Amino acid sequence: MPPDPVSPISASPVSPTHAAAHPSTELSAFVPSFRGSAPYIHAFRGKTFVVCFGGEVVADDTFPNFIADLNLLASLGIRLVLVHGARPQVEKLLEQRGMESRYHKGIRITDESQLGSVIGASARARARIEAALSMAPRTASVAPVHNRVTGGNFIVAKPIGVVDGVDMKYSGEVRRIDAQAINDCLKDGDIVLMSTLGYSTSGDTFNLTVEEVATQTAIALKASKLIFLLDTPGVLEADGSVMSTLYTREASAIASKAPQASDVQFFLSAAVRACQKGVGRAHLIGRKSDGAILQELFTRDGIGTMISVDSLDNLRPATIEDVGALLSIIEPLERQGVLVARPRALIEREVERFYLAEHDGQIIGCAALYPFPEAGKAELACLAVNPDYRREGYGERLMKAIEKAAKEQGINTLFVLTTRTAAWFLERGFTPATVTDLPEKKQALYNFERASQVYVKQI
Repeated sequence: MPPDPVSPISASPVSPTHAAAHPSTELSAFVPSFRGSAPYIHAFRGKTFVVCFGGEVVADDTFPNFIADLNLLASLGIRLVLVHGARPQVEKLLEQRGMESRYHKGIRITDESQLGSVIGASARARARIEAALSMAPRTASVAPVHNRVTGGNFIVAKPIGVVDGVDMKYSGEVRRIDAQAINDCLKDGDIVLMSTLGYSTSGDTFNLTVEEVATQTAIALKASKLIFLLDTPGVLEADGSVMSTLYTREASAIASKAPQASDVQFFLSAAVRACQKGVGRAHLIGRKSDGAILQELFTRDGIGTMISVDSLDNLRPATIEDVGALLSIIEPLERQGVLVARPRALIEREVERFYLAEHDGQIIGCAALYPFPEAGKAELACLAVNPDYRREGYGERLMKAIEKAAKEQGINTLFVLTTRTAAWFLERGFTPATVTDLPEKKQALYNFERASQVYVKQI
């Protein structure tokens, strides 16, 4: 039989970019990476992020790429507040004017003669940031979205005063942040840009530290994230590797031992204060790594150090809003025959029986408890963990949560029905049993065609 004639579509020329029979390694890596970022994109939309960076970032060669990343965050619906410093710009201007910089405990002593240089350098840094944020991408093939950048006298400041016998002059600290005014700008879709200049009720201008402005702003806004860019890739171990996650207690201990006036001392201490005052997460990432902010926010392991006030991991009962995420966990295992198929309507009716494991706000595992109180027994059912998080103890933690809930209901025996995972349960104290060991109601529902093995455990 002769082959079918070639259709006009299939006969059309193939573009060079699609001519390869197999996708390139780069494209092959892109697809799972982009898919993996989807939960973060969804979770971050509408959230407020405060991003803090020094004047070193503004002066760096990678600054245009950093600004492009910020524009990308804004395009994804993230409400951005940018807090910038200008220390190298101030240093340069003072040097040009023959003035010497003086510091006490890492904070500039700003006298009246230098205040003008601080204001001028800050204005120049701000102008460069605003110009960069307004720049259309060079590769844009459609009309670019114009991001509006706004600012104002959002900071009410006060003088630091005398510290250890040193008069700090016009160096100040935050007295109050006008959160309402900032939120009004964010609701209008603006990117809010803040410098380290604050103004007192008497009309004086004060030079503030960038980390304090960012921290107090994040606290006032109840921001989801506070992000610091620093010289190191994050908080480092003794061998130079990055500590990916820290809780506030251990972060505070590390900050207290950090070198005086170092990035880690300033920014890590600020991150701890922010998390303790209600900011969701704080991140310390390296300014020298291109795309660091994207890698930190949109990948599972990140690239820098994340600080949280409590564990990223959470076990909780499921609610009706979790049904979609729950199904995404169990449906692949149902198709493989590992779990019994459960229609969505059944999950919705029985959702209160499920417990969920979360990691950084994502649902990554589940288990259900079906009690048979008349028999003093309960079924551990539908235990499943996202493949990316297996071998990390989530299954065992879910099992322990089910055991605890069963005990609270007066249950003393837990049983499971399984076709593929018998070894896992045997390793955790379950012993082989038979169908006749099940509660009578469960025996009546037993599927002999599936021929699941029965295992029991005394709790």
